[in-house]
Amino acid sequence: MTPVRWWRRDDGQTTAFTLIMGIAVLALVALVLDAGLAIGTKVDAVASAQAAARAGARELDLTTLRVNGAVRVDPVKARAAAQDWLSRAELTGTVTVAGDQVTVSVATSQPTQLLTLIGIDAIAVHATATAQAVSPP
Repeated sequence: MTPVRWWRRDDGQTTAFTLIMGIAVLALVALVLDAGLAIGTKVDAVASAQAAARAGARELDLTTLRVNGAVRVDPVKARAAAQDWLSRAELTGTVTVAGDQVTVSVATSQPTQLLTLIGIDAIAVHATATAQAVSPP
């Protein structure tokens, strides 16, 4: 009978496999959880950007509308209305007014729950929305 050599024994292989698979499953659960939270934050950011853009697009330049019937957004009032909407939603962003369009870009982040274990503390989220002013009926 030949002696069993220590490098041919399979003692502990199940432990190593279980440990590696456990870490992989935990990483997958962390990714799914934190990605889901980031998607929820993205949906909220898009909704807020759209609402802020609509609020800005409502601020028509009434003088231009009355004089020549052209639909144009008052840039000062539109920026103020959109920024007010963003501040009430506790978000920061930029507002751009060009003619009859108001564009709002929002940047925020979602803190991670489990991905912090591997050094990812937050997931950046960006959203942009544009609203166009229309002539009143």
